[in-house]
Amino acid sequence: MTTLLEDITATAQEGRAIPDAATGEPIGYVATRSIADLDDAVATARAAQPAWAALGHAERSRILHAAADEIDAHAEELAQIIAKEQGKPLNGLGARFEAGGCAAWIRAAADLPLEPEVIFEAEGTRSELHYVPLGVVGAISPWNWPALIAIWQIAPSLRMGNTVVAKPSEYTPLSVMAVAELMNRHLPAGVLTVVPGGREVGAAIAAHPGIDKIMFTGSTRTGREIVKSSAHNLARLTLELGGNDAGIVLPGADVKALGEKLFWGAFINSGQTCAALKRLYVHDSLYEEVVAELARLAEAAPLGPGMDETSALGPLSTRQQFDIVSDLVEDARGRGARIVTGGEAAPELGAHFYRATVVADIDDDAPLVAEEQFGPVLPIVRYTDLDDVIARANASDQALGASVWGDPEQARVIAERIQSGTVWINQHGTINPLVPFGGTKGSGYGLEFGVHGLKAVAGTKVITV
Repeated sequence: MTTLLEDITATAQEGRAIPDAATGEPIGYVATRSIADLDDAVATARAAQPAWAALGHAERSRILHAAADEIDAHAEELAQIIAKEQGKPLNGLGARFEAGGCAAWIRAAADLPLEPEVIFEAEGTRSELHYVPLGVVGAISPWNWPALIAIWQIAPSLRMGNTVVAKPSEYTPLSVMAVAELMNRHLPAGVLTVVPGGREVGAAIAAHPGIDKIMFTGSTRTGREIVKSSAHNLARLTLELGGNDAGIVLPGADVKALGEKLFWGAFINSGQTCAALKRLYVHDSLYEEVVAELARLAEAAPLGPGMDETSALGPLSTRQQFDIVSDLVEDARGRGARIVTGGEAAPELGAHFYRATVVADIDDDAPLVAEEQFGPVLPIVRYTDLDDVIARANASDQALGASVWGDPEQARVIAERIQSGTVWINQHGTINPLVPFGGTKGSGYGLEFGVHGLKAVAGTKVITV
């Protein structure tokens, strides 16, 4: 009996090696796919879509539940693939959490009701708004939460009667191929196809005339290119383009009570999360207390390989991201910022390990604050005036998430003034499959999750009697 990893990997002779993020050793091989392979996948998806849509919501939901059960039955195998390939630890909000989240999000999408809406009704006339499949969805997912974000795109698309051609990041294809393998044990042929490849495959999806909807999670720069490419065929778009999330700690906040939530809001997945806390503004009256508490938590969080059961923080997934983080910290150091803890690699653990880092006494114009660092580093910025700090939080072009910490009533008033797709109060980055999520400004547009997420992968039809 073969393992899940054996079911999805090619041989060394025909594939590209995918390394363990912690050790660099190959964990599997992936066959290289071409634009011709993508064309074949889209044609197959288009051929399979009418029959899949004709099954109806109830039968599609039943099949999706069976797929979720299959993922649960192989959750540990899936989690180990994620931990090795992406690097996140097995425990905590790590690889086992991600594998379990895949099944949970599939079930949530399967169970959401979406009935026709009566728009107008008068004597002799009734107008209804119906939600119908679009056709083929091109799903382009990133490397930081590879399996889970792919499911965020795949599950609602399938539930609504679309077929899906998925393109995972070239850095983490195995995780997406594994979850698709498990789902395809229950889905009809051609309904879900994974086409692993490089940037050229992603670019071809964006411009492909056979694709009706594109879902993309990644950088703002790439998102803008997708908008340009998709203009030729007017494909619908959902773009989640990352963020430089700000947090504001109010005077009087209970630092000890909120410290753990602040820390993990920033350092979940070693900071490699689009909606992680990326810059923290703290009132002068609490500044040193917050700096000290977060530094203490950073020093206490065990750093190690994803497969180590004791690890709380793993490596950066790629050398490119490691270099970006290192350069931003060195720039901050050169500007006179205070590196309270961390600020250096951990080469004894492996090539991509970087210690959890807290940076204080830094200004907004430092690239570490102004740019999305996407790593285990949190710059903490001092403020004294609330109006001023709200303006500073809103100054970024990216506006995915934000948070306010302190008295809930005061925090709510401030939250209404912050420009962001989501504003959390006394938490950061928590998500729910029933609550819509999406960005604004440079963080993209369109909503995922919940009923709004189903509507985002559906077309509309008005029937008037």
